[in-house]
Amino acid sequence: MKTPAVPPIAFKNEAFLSSVQARPLRILSEYSEPEDRFERNKINSTILFVGSARIRPDGKESPLCRYYAEAEELAFRLARWAIPLRPKGKNFVICTGGGPGIMEAANRGAARAGGKSIGMNISLPHEQAPNQYVSDDLGFLFHYFFMRKFWLVSRARAVIAFPGGFGTLDELFETLTLIQTEKIAREEVVFLLYGEEFWREVVNFDVLVKNGTISPEDLKIFTFASTPAKAFSFLKRKLIRYCSIYGPPRFQG
Repeated sequence: MKTPAVPPIAFKNEAFLSSVQARPLRILSEYSEPEDRFERNKINSTILFVGSARIRPDGKESPLCRYYAEAEELAFRLARWAIPLRPKGKNFVICTGGGPGIMEAANRGAARAGGKSIGMNISLPHEQAPNQYVSDDLGFLFHYFFMRKFWLVSRARAVIAFPGGFGTLDELFETLTLIQTEKIAREEVVFLLYGEEFWREVVNFDVLVKNGTISPEDLKIFTFASTPAKAFSFLKRKLIRYCSIYGPPRFQG
């Protein structure tokens, strides 16, 4: 008599877990697993760096190459300042998308300061490899862009946008929209556009106000800075008010 095959347990059934029907489970995994690691590592709040993956430290021919060194220096200063602010966990931990360019520079600066840093990579057809400066147990790999973007901003007390392309613009405008619509409480998140000359050339915010597509009040959501020293001074002054508040900003969603 034939021995009946033992069916796989549902949560170990690879064919099912990769199916369309199991998509809600995969989405839930990309929500719950990072949350578990954040709790285990006692990450209260973060400082998010976004910017081009194509800006390299050795790209002397690029007009934007200086931003790599400046992102590293700013992250170094912020991490060194934030390291002692941990009586109830880690606060203002440097967080990036985990890849090369500006992301690598920020993780590198945090590592140079002796601090932990987060890297939230995304699986792509042309693989974006995690950079070497992301801390152990704080490197993530997402399949779903929307889950990655949720975790990039959900614990951010500050967002720093360095020059970048489509991906940076996507993260920039989505975060500005969340703050404008108060899905993220605007008084609890600092938004800095780093590289004023670049950003004023790329986005004419005054034209948006002139044509009534945004209000003059919306221009107060963000501030410009163009040197690590000025950016650090501004961010420290703004973030110091959160030093006694242990936890992420209010995220309405």
